[in-house]
Amino acid sequence: MNSLKQTLWLSAGLISVGLGFLGAFLPLLPTTPFMLLAVFCFARSSQRLHDWLINHRQFGAAIRDWNENGAIALKVKTIAVASMVTVLAISFMFGVPFPVIIIQVITLGAVATFILTRPSV
Repeated sequence: MNSLKQTLWLSAGLISVGLGFLGAFLPLLPTTPFMLLAVFCFARSSQRLHDWLINHRQFGAAIRDWNENGAIALKVKTIAVASMVTVLAISFMFGVPFPVIIIQVITLGAVATFILTRPSV
């Protein structure tokens, strides 16, 4: 049973890394939350993958900042909020239906509020 749990945590971690990697290139898919989820999953399944992600050249610093201080780098906050505004502007330009715009405004507003209220490093 323990092996099954470990396999499930490992699978969830690998899927999270994959989604996080895609999020580095797709504006609607967030990278950092998936990498944080992957670290959480790897902590329960693979010390080697956990250490690899914590020390990763691209993602490691953000993960360590979050784990140690619950903080997000100011540069990351700026990029995140700018991406959200860009996505919303693109939705307006393409004439996305108004109810969808409202959902985006509420969702992106909540996410932006969360990001901006975290401590900065």
